[in-house]
Amino acid sequence: MKLIKRQMVFALRKLEMDLILVWLHTLMALTVSFLWNQQGKVLIATVPEDGSYGSLELDESNPFLDITDQVLFGAQFGVMGMEFHPSFLVVMGSSHFLTILLLNFLLLLCPCYSLPLCTDSRAPLPQNTPLTFCPYNGTSCCSSGDDKQLKNQFNAMNISDSGCASLVKPILCVKCDQFSADLFSTSSAPRQLPILCNSTTSATSTQSSQAMNDFCSKVWTTCQNVSIMNSPFAASLKGQVPTPVKSNSTKLTDLWQSQDDFCNVFGGASGDGSVCFAGEPVTLNTTEPPRPPGGLCLEKIGNGSYLDMAAHPDGSNHAFFSNQQGKIWLATIPEVDSGKVLELDETNPFLDLTDEVHFDTQFGMMGIAFHPKFSQNGRFFASFNCNKQTWAGCAGRCSCNSDVDCDPSKLPSDSGTRPCQFQAVIAEFTVNGTASQPSEAKSASPKEVRRIFTMGLPFTSHHGGQILFGPRDGYLYFMMGDGGGTGDAYNFSQNKKSLLGKIMRLDVDSTPSAAEISKLGLWGNYTIPKDNPYIEDKELQPEIWALGMRNPWRCSFDSARPSYFMCADVGEDHYEEVDIITKGGNYGWNMYEGARLFTPPKTPAENTSMSSINPIFPVMGYNHSDINKKEGSASITGGYFYRSTTDPCMSGRYLYADLYGNAMWAGTESPEDSGAFNTTKISFTCAGNSPINCALVPGSSVPALGYIFSYGEDNNKDVYLLASSGVYRVVRPSRCKYTCAKENATDIATPAPGASPPSAAVIFTGSYKNLVLLLSFCLMVIS
Repeated sequence: MKLIKRQMVFALRKLEMDLILVWLHTLMALTVSFLWNQQGKVLIATVPEDGSYGSLELDESNPFLDITDQVLFGAQFGVMGMEFHPSFLVVMGSSHFLTILLLNFLLLLCPCYSLPLCTDSRAPLPQNTPLTFCPYNGTSCCSSGDDKQLKNQFNAMNISDSGCASLVKPILCVKCDQFSADLFSTSSAPRQLPILCNSTTSATSTQSSQAMNDFCSKVWTTCQNVSIMNSPFAASLKGQVPTPVKSNSTKLTDLWQSQDDFCNVFGGASGDGSVCFAGEPVTLNTTEPPRPPGGLCLEKIGNGSYLDMAAHPDGSNHAFFSNQQGKIWLATIPEVDSGKVLELDETNPFLDLTDEVHFDTQFGMMGIAFHPKFSQNGRFFASFNCNKQTWAGCAGRCSCNSDVDCDPSKLPSDSGTRPCQFQAVIAEFTVNGTASQPSEAKSASPKEVRRIFTMGLPFTSHHGGQILFGPRDGYLYFMMGDGGGTGDAYNFSQNKKSLLGKIMRLDVDSTPSAAEISKLGLWGNYTIPKDNPYIEDKELQPEIWALGMRNPWRCSFDSARPSYFMCADVGEDHYEEVDIITKGGNYGWNMYEGARLFTPPKTPAENTSMSSINPIFPVMGYNHSDINKKEGSASITGGYFYRSTTDPCMSGRYLYADLYGNAMWAGTESPEDSGAFNTTKISFTCAGNSPINCALVPGSSVPALGYIFSYGEDNNKDVYLLASSGVYRVVRPSRCKYTCAKENATDIATPAPGASPPSAAVIFTGSYKNLVLLLSFCLMVIS
């Protein structure tokens, strides 16, 4: 029985573990529901009518289905989802009911992705000096101080048996492994020890054959009668596992009744996207990468030019579009293959900020973000630029100041403007008061609710401006460029006291006190998340999440794997890059352009020492010469991991493009979840039956897109291109005569137009990595 990865979407009540309700409304007044626990039991219950003050009726001793023998259960594993086939029927009588059903159960593995990541959510870094105790050199999650601490911990154990000591040492040192976050299962409650391989390996495991080593049994056999002081195998794991037999003892046989008990707690398998520890640094299979797709098929559904798109938080087929001038529209997206166009009334914007927004080639409204709880609180945010000479509300501190050893009076003139004349703003708005429910609002109040952030910009370019909410943490991420100028002449990007050339992470759900704003030197009304990197690096400004960016242009979180935070960063002379953003990561600019050394210009500011940084190099990108060999000019536009089912041959690939609309790429991770990518330049064209005819580049079948400003993603995970010539959607390959063996052209699933927010029964039809039909059966019950 194959386990597949999937996040649990709804947790509506507790029954041993998190339970999920799927409501089945019958022809009568009664309501029944199916509930299941993580161990593998499914219960059928009767729910009382509203206002009856009754309680949920269910018999836990009589499960509807018991598959505990087939389920791998643990903190990270178990039954995590259930879905009903469309042909499911329920017919009830007054004293009995006949149930004829086809029931599909999906066993879902919680996300334990094998992206190289440390337990503190940072990316592993190259070591300048070899570790002396732990065998992790090159790229590691440990510093020399960590290495020394682990050595002291090992010595304190006073293990007399050399064989046992040789096994315990690598277990301690695995904190240095580049996959330690996954080994310690930090996606939920952290483990005290890594998952020890038990020789069970899924057919879909990305881990090498080392996972077939039954390391857990080897540890038990070798160490069971050996005294281990301060044993890491003694303490219970905070309710996740049973407490040892004698927690004050030093031998495994005193702590655990048997090898089975021991390995049930500390052992585990390598599976689809998960890894286990086999006594040596984790390695992955190096399989041949998947074949590149035949091409990307597009349909044009709108003529408007927009800079940003945000799916409506209510889960419907609505989305918000914004342009650079400062307007936001609410639109209805047509279903795929319907032949219909985007429903958007240009004359009736959702919000018009053109009086506040300063618009020209480099400035404007740069991003919009809707609060994760927008449907309840009506809050949303806009990121834009303003001109303090034309708007009194444009009044923030200059980013060139004494804190960063910069004097604005000494900055050179930039196109006749004064330093910090133009400012970067994040403002909060609301729909409250415009409709009975926020999700029903067709317009927003133009009055600014709260000024989140204001900062003066030293020059007229490289100011990023995108804003996104983190899907896991709910914090607001703000992408900021290095401020402009050639080669980041003032070294803002590497200056830890400057917010230029950074990705910031802000808490907009709390309002700071005046004392807090003054003490931390905040740039507006937000607070600092308690786990931002400045907690460990006191030199960093508290807002900073990552640094070393030149001009991040379009970032996204993978909807299937939120730990993959992808950002495209515009290059200077030679290279455009895509980075995986991690906590505290330094992406090298202006010491590196991509992985290539860059020599900054001689500047008034002190340049950063090359030896003082641990740069994280891009995982994808392209050379300028790959785009226009004559002119050598290029600018990247970041995209999304494709998670829709519309084009199955594009599934799981990261899409990105060149701004000038003549090139696109698909990045394929190989091995999966490794952080290593192969990129393919892909062909693209428009479907002949596109709802709006596509103009073509003369003499070719390539659509004349103009500039590709951004990508977008709707609630069905379909991907869009926002271009200067209109709005385009990725559609079935066969519509452009591209070959895709995975496409089932005779069974095209399309959403209902004007779909309402998904319920608990249907929300599982979102983005899947794999769908596996595990059990189909007919059941007749007569009572």
